[in-house]
Amino acid sequence: MTSLYVDRRGVTLKADGEALVFHENGERIGTVPLAPLSRVFLRGDVTLSSALLGKLGERGIGVVVLSGRKAVPTMLLGRPHNDAARRVAQYRLSLDADFCLRFSRAIVEAKLRAQADFLAERRDSEPRSRYLLTLSLKRLASSIAAVDEQRSIASLRGLEGAGAAAYFEGFADLLPERLKFSGRNRRPPRDPVNAMLSLGYTLLHAETVLALYGAGLDPFVGFYHALDFGRESLACDLVEALRVEVDQHALMLFRSEKLRAEDFSTTESGCLLGKAGRARFYAEWEALAARLRKLLAESVSDVANAIALAGAVDAPCSPPLDTEWANEPMDEAGNGSAGDDDGF
Repeated sequence: MTSLYVDRRGVTLKADGEALVFHENGERIGTVPLAPLSRVFLRGDVTLSSALLGKLGERGIGVVVLSGRKAVPTMLLGRPHNDAARRVAQYRLSLDADFCLRFSRAIVEAKLRAQADFLAERRDSEPRSRYLLTLSLKRLASSIAAVDEQRSIASLRGLEGAGAAAYFEGFADLLPERLKFSGRNRRPPRDPVNAMLSLGYTLLHAETVLALYGAGLDPFVGFYHALDFGRESLACDLVEALRVEVDQHALMLFRSEKLRAEDFSTTESGCLLGKAGRARFYAEWEALAARLRKLLAESVSDVANAIALAGAVDAPCSPPLDTEWANEPMDEAGNGSAGDDDGF
């Protein structure tokens, strides 16, 4: 399955049998078969016919509209998963403080370990950065070792933040100096690397939301990220451990000069990737997107199994993966024995 990216002003998309047809200025300019599509991403002034929207929905093909210069995502979805009992169980467990803490420990540890694995791999092949990466890895190791000791989600967030600071210090040293990356910033991103990361994280988040809907889970009700109006909190939970995939991709694009500082412009709205750069970005993104969908399918299956194993409902789902922590009892200090299980 693949994605279609449409970033061209004034194009109209229509359905013609089992194909998606492009029209511009009243003329037919291209055709794409519907069969291999799993996602359609739209940016710019693009028009879709209602017949095409119906066909995309029937086939479960998600449509993601990236609006404005900041590419704010809006999603159009097909029919959701039929198993509403799974969502009821999810809602119940979101109110279970013990379950949420165990889940959150697994999320934070998986994220920290993914960051550490990435920096360790780079350290072995980057003599120039070896010293700084070693320091970052020591700090990450300290954070990982402390995950099981955390008695609240608030303290886990502090641990995650400390790990992120260590990680991005090491990550910055891997990037070309001309990019002047000094750490993570957003809303708006103020440099090319952060603009690249923000765009990648946005697309990853959209893929996560679609995967959760497809599995019958509610993206808005999370266990680590609390309820917040308009925020897909469960999607935010699952994105955490996969951010490093986007980071590696960004590093590759800048080091290979498939993206350069000249591809970005800075305005009052922040640092933005221009149209020519976006075309190269989308061409490179699809290979990563296929890997992300596979990883997300595994993560979403783990979540569904964790909900079932917690005993809230006998939800039909995939064969159980490594989610033994879901039923681990807490001791009086709030500690479970499954904090070292990064089953996500």
